[in-house]
Amino acid sequence: MGLSEDTKPKSDAYEGEEMVEATGLRQRNKSNGANGETEDNPLSVEQVFESKPVPSWREQLTFRAFVVAFFLAVLFSIIVMKLNLTTGIIPSLNVSAGLLGFFFVRMWTVGLEKWGFLKQPFTRQENTVIQTAVVAAYGLAFSGGFGSYMFGMSSRIAKQATEADDPSDIKDPKLSWMIGFMFCVSFIGLFALVPLRKIMIVDYKLIYPSGTATAYLINGFHTPEGAKLAKKQVKMLGKFFAGSFVWGFFQWFYTGGDGCGFSSFPTLGLKAYANKFYFDFSPTYVGVGMICPYIVNVSVLLGGIISYGLMWPLINNKKGEWYPANLSKSSLHGLQGYKVFISIAMILGDGMYNFVKVFSHTLFAIYKAYKNKSGLPITDSDGRVVPAETISFDDKKRTELFLKDQIPKKFALGGYICVAIISIITLPHIFKPLKWYYILVAYLLAPVLAFCNAYGCGLTDWSLASTYGKLAIFTIGAWAGKGDGGVLAGLAACGVMMSIVSTAADLMQDFKTGYMTLASPRSMFVSQVIGTAMGCVIAPCVFWLFYKAFNDLGLSGSDYPAPYAIVYRNMAILGVDGFGSLPHNCLKLCYGFFFAAILINLIRDFTPKNISRFIPLPMAMAIPFYIGPYFAIDMCVGSLILFIWEKINKVQADQFGPAVASGMICGDGLWTLPQSILSLAKVNPPICMKFLSRKDNIKVDDFISSW
Repeated sequence: MGLSEDTKPKSDAYEGEEMVEATGLRQRNKSNGANGETEDNPLSVEQVFESKPVPSWREQLTFRAFVVAFFLAVLFSIIVMKLNLTTGIIPSLNVSAGLLGFFFVRMWTVGLEKWGFLKQPFTRQENTVIQTAVVAAYGLAFSGGFGSYMFGMSSRIAKQATEADDPSDIKDPKLSWMIGFMFCVSFIGLFALVPLRKIMIVDYKLIYPSGTATAYLINGFHTPEGAKLAKKQVKMLGKFFAGSFVWGFFQWFYTGGDGCGFSSFPTLGLKAYANKFYFDFSPTYVGVGMICPYIVNVSVLLGGIISYGLMWPLINNKKGEWYPANLSKSSLHGLQGYKVFISIAMILGDGMYNFVKVFSHTLFAIYKAYKNKSGLPITDSDGRVVPAETISFDDKKRTELFLKDQIPKKFALGGYICVAIISIITLPHIFKPLKWYYILVAYLLAPVLAFCNAYGCGLTDWSLASTYGKLAIFTIGAWAGKGDGGVLAGLAACGVMMSIVSTAADLMQDFKTGYMTLASPRSMFVSQVIGTAMGCVIAPCVFWLFYKAFNDLGLSGSDYPAPYAIVYRNMAILGVDGFGSLPHNCLKLCYGFFFAAILINLIRDFTPKNISRFIPLPMAMAIPFYIGPYFAIDMCVGSLILFIWEKINKVQADQFGPAVASGMICGDGLWTLPQSILSLAKVNPPICMKFLSRKDNIKVDDFISSW
């Protein structure tokens, strides 16, 4: 799954480590002299697997694969939904999906083999099918907009926006229409670029870093030594999974009221706690910090210091001068407006810069390839350019099998047209302000935008799906106009566009993984379709569970504030309303931070790498501007743990760090399910652990003693 510019910080360094590690597994596994291999002439990946027959595309699609994929899809959808509704920072879980898929099917096959009932061995192609289905399913928990545009339609978010709360601009969540909407918009992206898969993967030889890293990982798992290491990684993951789950259960007992429990522990003092500087003992964000690059974690912390440490206290002192002093905390005409719109300005500045950068890079690469009548150059592991005419044994075999199981172009074109017609007819019944001709225009432009996004993702690993979604918000919102459901139309159009371009990029990432593991394009496409169908049901159901279990979901200051929901709604309001409703001096500050985000990106791109790696990321800095820096402290603790571990034993940290982080994220994420069930059953925690100053504590004691 490609990285999203809105919520997923790029983790190129981490992915590079996976590729090196997986390649190392392959190299260490070779026995000198076997099959013509020598120290000076090691076997390539496909030479290692040459003795293993490649199953047909139907044999790669097994019942056990989709059973495992379903349960992993539920687990990862819960995790992604929790992250969506808390901070919006979502690490890549592809590694965990591939690792757990390998482990569960391996257990299945070992048991059957022991009893003599194993009919089909577990292959890397089947492992790829599992990983593809899981990523397709949990990806909809993000692209479905449950923490952004879709939840932004609700009355709960509209009340916080204080504007555009007319019934025509509101659509409260219901399981029926959410599932229907997901089925309408989630499949069309799968058909958009299928005819171009050969051009993207074989002709242009796009790298798709995430897809390539996942392929190396899966290939490494299915060598003898790789399987041994994978078992050790899963064992480590299991330990931290159990510990994280138990810790979540233990914490729950102390949360019997507002502001209670370890998540409200004033670790840096009560004054710092009032400004949201504290460690909240969250295994999820400690794990996220271990997965994300150091610069992401530092950028988030820096953004928190600039906003909650400096700017908001200073602007708060202007109460009564810059904005009325009697406004509620949630009013966008007060301090909350500065928080929301300045963070939007930074997000838009960073998003626009990366959009122009990747889009121009894409157009230049296409022009260069067309002019030279050749594909893009390939680089080897040492960074040296390999001539395009040099075709290795691996590339020959992979290309041969990749082109063997063709997906008919007529099927792809017919599928796109059929799904588009269904959507054009159905969506206006779900969202009345979203006229059929808005959707038609979106679907006419979508293939071009999907191609640009998939091509750019292949070059940079950076998916700009949310940027295309924001463009749809502003264009369709302005077209619909104020007072005619323009806000709702803009948000719904965002969902249509975002789903298409996101799914198209994910599909090409999966095709790259399948290309390198010899998985058939047909099996990859079918697994993507099945995984998407799973996600269309699983993601809305998981969101519905959160929505029903937590009555304060989406409210500022709650455990699940859904920060991007209010951000997306206010973008839609800006699209139809203009900037006239912003608080005093807010627009000037927005301009400043918008151009500051562009300037920081320019400096990052035009300074030497040894300097630019210390320059913060504007997108990561923008997130705590709205919700506070508490989670940044957790992430920095995760970074510190990994840093110390690497200093003590770098090889062990590289091998087991991702497994430890994944275990912490998965365990804490899974605890959310029983926590939600307990909440729905009205079972409340028995204890409230709260912290007071000594002065307040004396008052409380005096009050209690007076009784």
